[in-house]
Amino acid sequence: MSDLSWLPRESGIKNHHLWSEEHFSSEAPGVMFEKRPILDPSGNPVDGLYSAWIILNNPKQYNSYTTEMVKGVIAGFHRASADSSVVAAVFTAMGDKAFCTGGNTKEYAEYYAKRPNEYGLYMDLFNAMVDGILGCKKPTICRVNGMRVAGGQEIGMACDLTLSSDLAIFGQAGPRHGSAPDGGSSDFLPWMLPMELAMWNCVSCEMWSAYKMQRLGLISKCVPVIKDADGWVRNPAIQTDRYVADGEIVYGEYKTGDAAKQARAYVKTAKTDFERLDNEVNRILWTYTNLFPGCLIKSVEGIRLKKKFFWDQAKVINRHWLAANMNGEAFLGFNAFNTKKITGKDTIDFIEYRRRQAAGDAFDVEFMAAVLGRPTT
Repeated sequence: MSDLSWLPRESGIKNHHLWSEEHFSSEAPGVMFEKRPILDPSGNPVDGLYSAWIILNNPKQYNSYTTEMVKGVIAGFHRASADSSVVAAVFTAMGDKAFCTGGNTKEYAEYYAKRPNEYGLYMDLFNAMVDGILGCKKPTICRVNGMRVAGGQEIGMACDLTLSSDLAIFGQAGPRHGSAPDGGSSDFLPWMLPMELAMWNCVSCEMWSAYKMQRLGLISKCVPVIKDADGWVRNPAIQTDRYVADGEIVYGEYKTGDAAKQARAYVKTAKTDFERLDNEVNRILWTYTNLFPGCLIKSVEGIRLKKKFFWDQAKVINRHWLAANMNGEAFLGFNAFNTKKITGKDTIDFIEYRRRQAAGDAFDVEFMAAVLGRPTT
């Protein structure tokens, strides 16, 4: 017999999804999952091929992720990975103010603080979220629609490419608010920035512009999202019309003085339009669509391995430290931030903290009360 038609074979498509729709929600706070048709260069949908959009939906809290939202992100990337009609996954968020500002500080302060075992269980989910992004068997794009800060920066850096609104800012918050950026930043930043810039960005809690991050190589592209009657307007708060001034690189740095005040006032009332950002996303998706899928994902994962190497080395031990820290500095930092409307301050008194620590004071209720803000009324 010259063919193999005699071999017993199954037909049909097996379902490799672990979950149905239970972790997705169109109500905030939640995570939405959408399949959108691949568009050709003329904007026409391609029959049967899609991009998977995993969308953080908590805009009133700057798309910070709750415990349930973390589960939604895990489920979203797994669904994208296991769907053969999906070309690539796009990770983004609702609104125009923030992609993600990290974990939900209210939940951290009011539930996880002083519950280290519970936070350890939460970190197991967080680690699975980063693993889910790094392990997705489709290329991943972070579509940054606003601030990408703290844990939001970390899950964004886990993606393969970043395309950003030029109004976005990037940075860490941990050392200022009671934690360490050990959800990926201390692993990924040294790969993506020069070592000393990675160090400073990791610990200083400075916010850097999208243009600066593109210049330094952390992100692939940033585009204007403000459109007025005369056309597209680049972020007026950022230096973009010159590269050097007085011997210093100024491209991507913040303007100061009256120029900064005028820019903030303009941006506050400006209308945002993500057409150019979405065009860039579609351009990348079309490029991916016209590559051999097996060769594409092998190439992608060959690059990812470098990020995964250090992430896998540290994620378990970091999980235990982050949990233990919920009994100490994290308790103070998250509660200070969570009560800023009550006290008028979003950080502790660092000077008093260091003085008491230098004096060998016990880390007790009196110590904590002395460094936290007090209600203003």
